[in-house]
Amino acid sequence: MKRFLAGLALALTIGAAPASAEPLKVVASFSILGDMVERIAGDRIELTVLVGPGGDAHSFEPGPAHAAALADAKLLVVNGLGFEPWMVRLAAAAKSKATYAVASFGINPREMDEDHAHDHGHAHDHGHKHSHDKQGYPSVPHDFDPHAWQNAANGVVYVRNIADALAKVDPANADAYEENAAAYIAELKELDAWVRAEIGKVPPERRKVITTHDAFGYFGDAYGIEFHAPLGISGGAQPSAQALARLIDQIRAENIKALFIETMSDARMMETVSRETGAEMGGALYSDALSRAGGDAPTYIAMFRHNVPLLVAAMLKD
Repeated sequence: MKRFLAGLALALTIGAAPASAEPLKVVASFSILGDMVERIAGDRIELTVLVGPGGDAHSFEPGPAHAAALADAKLLVVNGLGFEPWMVRLAAAAKSKATYAVASFGINPREMDEDHAHDHGHAHDHGHKHSHDKQGYPSVPHDFDPHAWQNAANGVVYVRNIADALAKVDPANADAYEENAAAYIAELKELDAWVRAEIGKVPPERRKVITTHDAFGYFGDAYGIEFHAPLGISGGAQPSAQALARLIDQIRAENIKALFIETMSDARMMETVSRETGAEMGGALYSDALSRAGGDAPTYIAMFRHNVPLLVAAMLKD
């Protein structure tokens, strides 16, 4: 990374070009935010998505082309909540002067449970005050769960934050951004109501699900489902044998039927859990990344439309 950053600084110095009248250049950190930006801005902007469909933002390693996109951008759209710390480092290396739109701003963050906080070397700091750098990116403790988009009501907050940021950097198109955001928010409110109605078909005592990593905490809190995962928030490390044994014992004891892999995860661990417990795999859920166009979940709304029926069917399984 250090060698790359040194080379980048030289490349940017040599390759600098005068500014010209071009569409507003916006960079989104990952595919879910990219879809939201596209819905709000349409073809009024030139959008770059760093971690594309199927990509894992937790383990993303940027390259020179990504840095060049940040150097030219006027707006950087990020999730925040510690989800993409590499974005700040990359922007600094690229000498980006872009404004940040922190999509999760204003959401009440969900704290990691103690086991996952300790697994990742983090301790709770309830008295921590969030600070912001000069461009507006928040510095937050890493004991927060960053997957706030998994609650469709939080998606409304994301859209408002993104639309407000677009309007500030491109006031000439502010009315269009506001109009598109309002239509999108209406769809998200309908989506939230649909999710609640679908989950309502499952008796509360059967609302227990196993997923690969801990990406559905906000979904569970919002819609009344108990999620368990052998991996923590980032999904980057293998679980200990003891942690996996505890999970297998819990699945057996509570007769949990809903067992899922995630589209960007290695399926082998969950296949082992399935063999050990007899719980059948319920399919693949989209958590941190969308599918490509033409896939099962090419948009934020389509992600919920894909995931929810799979969850309901698995939880209702005899």
